[in-house]
Amino acid sequence: MIPVLVCLLLGSPAASAAKITVPVDIGVGPAAHLVTGPIQDAGGVQAGLKMSVQAIIDKKTIKKHRKKIPRQYRSAAKGVSEVRFSPSALIPDTLFLSPKGTSTTSMWGISWSPVNLGVPLLDAGIKARAGVGLQFSYAYIDAEDLGTTHFLRPGLAPGASVELPFSKTFLMSMGWNSQLYIPQEVGGSITEMGALEESIWHIGQAFVKLHYRFPYTVRM
Repeated sequence: MIPVLVCLLLGSPAASAAKITVPVDIGVGPAAHLVTGPIQDAGGVQAGLKMSVQAIIDKKTIKKHRKKIPRQYRSAAKGVSEVRFSPSALIPDTLFLSPKGTSTTSMWGISWSPVNLGVPLLDAGIKARAGVGLQFSYAYIDAEDLGTTHFLRPGLAPGASVELPFSKTFLMSMGWNSQLYIPQEVGGSITEMGALEESIWHIGQAFVKLHYRFPYTVRM
């Protein structure tokens, strides 16, 4: 249902003279990562940066352009309050930016979340959402007494977030994701799997983001 709405409302042929204006949301802020297992035991919390770029299609816009939606999908569209669409899977979701300092472990890398599905839990000014996304991550980890690890894994990331609006333009969100991966042995190659207590299989991510929204118009 959501891909159909996105394609029809944002990617309709330019032959039509109609235009649609939607908010584009850019969010960025600090993130803290707990790498469950030996890495957390050795180095504690790893720092990073959480990012997002989304076009937001609200219920009013969906209703206004419902004739663009095929008849078989219109009844389902009535129950959709909001669609959030990330314009490019090339935009990273997370940067791991954690040098050695007070910790004996450093972590540098990047993570993408190309597909996310979410459901609203609260929509009363303050918004709360829960969802799950595909995750693909690479990180170079250097931990004292554990050596170095080139972590490269796909995974799933269930999580939840709360969004607080200061105005229509500026917002703040905070949340938690549990990134679950195919276990990779610490210090081993990307092809190695070990016991959970010896591997990287879960990265807990707490984050806070500041958001800026601006209108963007496309021709339909």
